Amino acid sequence: MEQAPLLPLREELAQVTPYGAPQLDVAARLNVNENPYPPSSKMIADISRAVSEAAAGLNRYPDRDFTALRKALGGYIKRESGLDFPVEQIWAANGSNEVMSQLLGAYAGPGRTVLGTDYSYSMYPEYVRGAHSKYVTVPRQSDWNIDVAALLQGLREVRPSVLLLANPNNPTGTASSQAELVQILQKAKETGPVISGRSTATVVVVDEAYGEFRDPDQPSALALLKEFPHLVVSRTMSKSFGMAGLRLGYLVAAKEVIADIMRVRLPYHLSALTQAAAIAALGHAEEQLQQLAQLRERRDNLASWLEGKGYTVPKTQANFVLFGPFPDRHQVFSDLLERGVLIREVGPAGFLRVSIGTATEDQAFREAFEEVTK
Repeated sequence: MEQAPLLPLREELAQVTPYGAPQLDVAARLNVNENPYPPSSKMIADISRAVSEAAAGLNRYPDRDFTALRKALGGYIKRESGLDFPVEQIWAANGSNEVMSQLLGAYAGPGRTVLGTDYSYSMYPEYVRGAHSKYVTVPRQSDWNIDVAALLQGLREVRPSVLLLANPNNPTGTASSQAELVQILQKAKETGPVISGRSTATVVVVDEAYGEFRDPDQPSALALLKEFPHLVVSRTMSKSFGMAGLRLGYLVAAKEVIADIMRVRLPYHLSALTQAAAIAALGHAEEQLQQLAQLRERRDNLASWLEGKGYTVPKTQANFVLFGPFPDRHQVFSDLLERGVLIREVGPAGFLRVSIGTATEDQAFREAFEEVTK
């Protein structure tokens, strides 16, 4: 039998394994920070109607600049944050994955560096690798809040073209204050790569994938966009909006940033069906946002319960709780899985992360956890 030809895989990918959290059919799937509530029957009906109408025109390419969707996102942002942004400052793509890829396609690249922090979103180095760039991280504090001094030093020394800062952070759930972000943004005005003898800014991407889960007194970084044109705020409909299956991420930034992204985006990257479904879903923002208060309450109750058992639990403003340490976290993970509860091994050594589910799923976790740790 003739031997198959060797494929020209990029050398740096030879040892890379595909990303993916387990997708298992268990009673309580609490490992990927999904919103536990499915869309309402009214939302489903509106999405179905909108997709059906869009399907009649599938012989044509979709609106390349998806103006109607960007307008609908602007309305949602104003409802959620109280801030008004024109269509020209809003962009969307197929999930936050594509949002980040487009940003790095515009501002990273060969010979450039992207700065991040330890114990942050595990996909950041994957995005950076895809942009053929170098990823450098600085440590966090012992409580896993950001170390502003370390970040400022990193900006000075590395001169990154992009800083990726999840806020609230995944997997720790910790959130940076507005004052801390202002310090970083002030420094980042001239810490980017030197181009043609001139200093550029570091593009600071504040990733608010879990932004709507923050405490009510914690302002969004969106409030800083007017003052800092090198700031980008990334969000998603996956988590708080309960639309993980839709794959719709978006960002808000200065018009110049949007123009730069349009240099690298692929044409027609958002299908007509995605646009129609997202617009229909955004019409139900009120009911989706009403869910967040009870999810925050259950999150705080679960964090207090775990603290009461003697575990370290950083203050979380997301829809998950990090807790530990365990001498053998994998054993705890496996024992919970045997009882139908799937959580996540991620973050600092010895720690585990559990998403907030329905009240029934949360109770299933508590009961299983008490069994495996008694």
